[in-house]
Amino acid sequence: MKRLIIIILALIVLGSAAYLLDQYWIHRYDDLIATEAARHRVDPDLVWSIIYEETYFRPWKKGGRGEIGLMQVTPDVAHDWAANAGAAALQQFSSLDAVTLLSDAQRNVQIGCWYLGKFSDEYRNMPGREARMLAAYNAGDSRVTEWNRAPEGAPPLTEQQFLDRIDIPSTRAYVISILNRYRRVKSAKGQ
Repeated sequence: MKRLIIIILALIVLGSAAYLLDQYWIHRYDDLIATEAARHRVDPDLVWSIIYEETYFRPWKKGGRGEIGLMQVTPDVAHDWAANAGAAALQQFSSLDAVTLLSDAQRNVQIGCWYLGKFSDEYRNMPGREARMLAAYNAGDSRVTEWNRAPEGAPPLTEQQFLDRIDIPSTRAYVISILNRYRRVKSAKGQ
């Protein structure tokens, strides 16, 4: 009986430690996310949901198509950010290789939020804006323009109509997965 109680207590302690470690792991970048999301006018919960999906908060992660860091930003996007941000950023980008720049969690989230913010502005008046933002983040804006095209004079596509038009299965799964997580986060916060 004593042995069983000790085993149960050990399992409770280990389970609690694992839970606390997981909570630390998935929330250790919350301040950074909040800062950069506010700067680029995007919802921090959406950014958090992207990072959860992309890398599960591992800043060292590299993707199969050259994506780097927490938000899996490509060197091309980083170059666009640097060109848009001005001479100092372009000089910094030129002096560092893209892997080094994008492996820095702060810079990665900054650039990822800038990129996502572009799509937020572009789709701000659309129903289901987040779905379009995520699709553009994953597959590129030109594809979203094609998927988003409605007949002349027709109202904008609903979120579901837009999702149905995504003809890349991995992009559709990506968007749906992040939207589901994003909505769970919002719901847990009572929003």
